[in-house]
Amino acid sequence: MKSLYTAKATAEGGRQGKVTSSDGTLDLTLTMPKSLGGQEKEGATNPEQLFAAGYSACFDSALAAVARQSKKRIESKVTSEVSIGQDPEGGFKLAVVLKVAVSGVSLEEAEELVEQAHSFCPYSKATKGNIDVELSTSVY
Repeated sequence: MKSLYTAKATAEGGRQGKVTSSDGTLDLTLTMPKSLGGQEKEGATNPEQLFAAGYSACFDSALAAVARQSKKRIESKVTSEVSIGQDPEGGFKLAVVLKVAVSGVSLEEAEELVEQAHSFCPYSKATKGNIDVELSTSVY
């Protein structure tokens, strides 16, 4: 792969520490969600929220790209729900539900574009075969 951009972030203190980007844009306090035994500090985030934000933004861009290639004019919103749970084989595992709302096309066309975006999106490629990703498409 020819690298076009490399993001750098450093975590200290794990899920109850902090994460910073090399350019200083991100400087976030991390907290463990209450459901995982944490205190869930106000103004703090967690790795699942960060992954959900990245995946939804990337998928929305991928969807816009495949729509342009298909000469479709759409608007869209992508909500990524990232869950963490116990892996039956030990440790923990992630699962994702991508709720994709599209306007400007029929539901059938939207579903086709979402499937194409799922094949195009770098996050979808990275997770393929590693975590469960469910696609939910609607029109508005």
